[in-house]
Amino acid sequence: MLTKDLLRVSRAGGGYRPRFAGREHRPLAARVLGTYQGHVGEPRASLENALEALERETDDFKLVRGLAALLEREATVETEAAIDPERARRRAFEAAEALGVVTEDERAMALIRASESLECSADDLERALYADLEERQVLTGVDPRWEPDDLIAQYNLSLAQTALFDATEIRVRSSDPKVLVSAIKRLRLMYEIERLTPDSTATDDDDVGIAEREIVVTGPTRLFRATRRYGTRFARLLRTVAKAEEWSLEATIDDRGTERTLSLSDEDPVRVPDAEPVTDVSFDSGVEADFAGRFSTLDLEWDLQREPEPLATGTRVMIPDFAFDYAHRDFRVYVEIMGFWTPEYVEKKLAQLEGLEDVELVVAVDESLGVGEEIEARDFRAIPYTGTVRMKDVAAVLREYERQLVAESAADLPAELRLDADVRSLEDLAAAHGVSEDALADVAFPEHERVGRTLVRPSVLESLAEDVEVGMDLADAEDVLEEVGISDSSAILAELGYRVEWEGLAGGTLERRE
Repeated sequence: MLTKDLLRVSRAGGGYRPRFAGREHRPLAARVLGTYQGHVGEPRASLENALEALERETDDFKLVRGLAALLEREATVETEAAIDPERARRRAFEAAEALGVVTEDERAMALIRASESLECSADDLERALYADLEERQVLTGVDPRWEPDDLIAQYNLSLAQTALFDATEIRVRSSDPKVLVSAIKRLRLMYEIERLTPDSTATDDDDVGIAEREIVVTGPTRLFRATRRYGTRFARLLRTVAKAEEWSLEATIDDRGTERTLSLSDEDPVRVPDAEPVTDVSFDSGVEADFAGRFSTLDLEWDLQREPEPLATGTRVMIPDFAFDYAHRDFRVYVEIMGFWTPEYVEKKLAQLEGLEDVELVVAVDESLGVGEEIEARDFRAIPYTGTVRMKDVAAVLREYERQLVAESAADLPAELRLDADVRSLEDLAAAHGVSEDALADVAFPEHERVGRTLVRPSVLESLAEDVEVGMDLADAEDVLEEVGISDSSAILAELGYRVEWEGLAGGTLERRE
């Protein structure tokens, strides 16, 4: 779970939607991991400076702080000093009082006298004086449990849990209701089970038919007053909910006195990183296993599917090894890996390729087979390899497809768009038109300014400039932005000329950018 000041939600349309991290944030997660690992042995102030530099490079400093907060729990920070800092200060202040310190020379003499009484050097004493201050403590180790993808998964789970802090009621449907009810009882939450079908006759605690019921979980917030204890119990319950193969959850949120609805399901990027996988994926060869494993590390707009649907090839069918699905359009590229070298195998594969029609296919072919030209002659892309398929070559082919798809999407868009809303995120606009955000790059918005990933009318920016001021608490500033429908606060605040003066990993105040 995260602290509430790091919660990122969208209230667009009156809803309450966590702003999950996605594949585009994998490089950022890797950099936050690297920042912690690269500052082992250095003072916390150095780590904080590096994180602040990273915040300035990204459009969302709250995301950086959220990822850092998760890693902070895996970090070990210690006070490194030859003697106890409190003892050092006491002796130094006593010596200074005895001497009547005014000048630098008198201060040095006081430190020497104090160090003699402590049997240490004056330099060690001076370093120990304030070594226990947070910014001077040293990061002595960090042992994260996660790779970048797992850190993103943990962040999304923690974000969803934090969004449930202010829930007054949650309604859950699960493919594993028995485990869910056990968790509810263990957390001592109040619940009831409602029938989804009117002819169901099982009682609340019956195992038979419970999968056809909806479980309603409530807490004292529903009856008396809000308590953080129940909010954290709802959040902890989400871990059990998300472990089921199929699930959906609807929560009623008390958002500062406004009732909002939060909806989540197994289709959202909410999973438990340390949960056992439902099924194990098997591969026909080491080359295929290596291909799948290394592709998962790439930051591409494509999802990899193992053994997709069969393709008709003449009077037979062919099941490709993989398929790439484009994230922003119904477009699929199939992948076949030709790694076996017998003449019969090669002849069979080439015959299959000959019968394919209206299919985008990439063939990774072992160079020893010597059939790359024959594959190209059949209008399919060939990627020669030796030993392992090079991901650089795969990425190059997919980006070529991607450029074509973006160009086609952009061609279908008008040269300019005039929006009714005062504020509109590029993500929402792209989704409404069924295109990627890149396709909107050349579209003009004559009545709006493009700030980060948000389109805003100039009049709104002028109004915000009057409502936001130096010294304002970040949470208060974000409330002002939320009122006009802006969730991408970092870019807007930067446009208005502000930066955040952070207080540790918690909140902060606005300062003028230099």
